[in-house]
Amino acid sequence: MAGDKKEQRGVLGAVCLAFMVALGVKIFFVDLMVTQGRSMLPALEPGSVLVVNKAAYGVRIPGLGVYLLRWSVPRSGDMVVFYTPLGERAVKRCYYVREGTFFALGDNGLESFDSRSYGLISLDHILGKVVAVK
Repeated sequence: MAGDKKEQRGVLGAVCLAFMVALGVKIFFVDLMVTQGRSMLPALEPGSVLVVNKAAYGVRIPGLGVYLLRWSVPRSGDMVVFYTPLGERAVKRCYYVREGTFFALGDNGLESFDSRSYGLISLDHILGKVVAVK
């Protein structure tokens, strides 16, 4: 009987540890996102699943919108996920402009709400780089 409780606590501890590790990976390193809209056609169809490397440019402090450490900046043409000035998540191609900002453009220029409408975006608003599309 005592061995069963000890075994159950061990299993519960392992499950909790696995959950915390998975949560840490999602918060700081990798996330999945499903696209909406047609602004990135033909590269991204609506409903495409994106794998986003959240650590591609550095470590971002969740909820504060700033980077704790930054080891890189996006290269022109990188597909990035970021917050628009309206607070919405968006996926666009990044064109590095000047220190601290970038110009975001959708591949489908006729249907893309991007930096041509809302201007330059702070690099701190980048959530990550798209590394795979399913």
